[in-house]
Amino acid sequence: MVETDDLKVVWIGAGNLATRLSLAMKGQGMNIVQLFSRTSESAQELSLRLDGVPYATSVEEIRADADLYIFAVKDTVLPDLIRHVAPNDGLWVHTAGSIPMSVFEGRVPRFGVFYPMQTFSKEREVDFREIPFLIEAARPDDAALLRRIAARLSDNVYDADSVQRKYLHLSAVFAGNFSNHMYAIAARLLQEHGLPFEVLLPLIRETAAKVERMSPVAAQTGPAVRFDRNVMAKQSSMLSDRSIREIYDLLSRSIYRFSEQKDV
Repeated sequence: MVETDDLKVVWIGAGNLATRLSLAMKGQGMNIVQLFSRTSESAQELSLRLDGVPYATSVEEIRADADLYIFAVKDTVLPDLIRHVAPNDGLWVHTAGSIPMSVFEGRVPRFGVFYPMQTFSKEREVDFREIPFLIEAARPDDAALLRRIAARLSDNVYDADSVQRKYLHLSAVFAGNFSNHMYAIAARLLQEHGLPFEVLLPLIRETAAKVERMSPVAAQTGPAVRFDRNVMAKQSSMLSDRSIREIYDLLSRSIYRFSEQKDV
């Protein structure tokens, strides 16, 4: 069994996820031997944060003797980048939620996915012990290796194939991206009427806390779940922006439909 401390790791990418996850790996004593970014400034910045790990800005400079290559780049860049990195005997994995593992097929014999399901920013620390890791690999022994690496970082490690991971990523768009957009709409409404967004923070925290104790449908409150036509019509009419009014009406109908489906 290969010990995770003995692995030579190359990071391909120096963005938000690569920064936070590589720092977490280094903090666990893992051996990062090189990082790659086409952007020299990003490569230098992450290299310094990793105590001077050597970096490359050309794919030709990526070393070929590492054990694990972690591709953490934009989804649109990943397929083309894979085609330009010279094949080797290492295990190649990507960190994308919506890209299938098959993106590596025909390029290298050992490949997989190492997906931490969270949003990341370079300067914001996160507790990796709470972050779910979704694992997939073409070979059972490589899947076992990725599980051991993930377990060094997190208490929540799951096996998930590419189809499951795509639906998880889609669900995360609803739970994370769309809910944040609702915050943006709320913030604009408050700003337009001289109120600070901070007045909503206790409500936001309580709503998030409730879905840890009950299903989202059971936690739902408000006029839509009661289908209070009078309140909904009045609130809808208050929205001068047509697109936001359409969102309000659409979500209100959806909330009511879900409330009628008790098994959701």
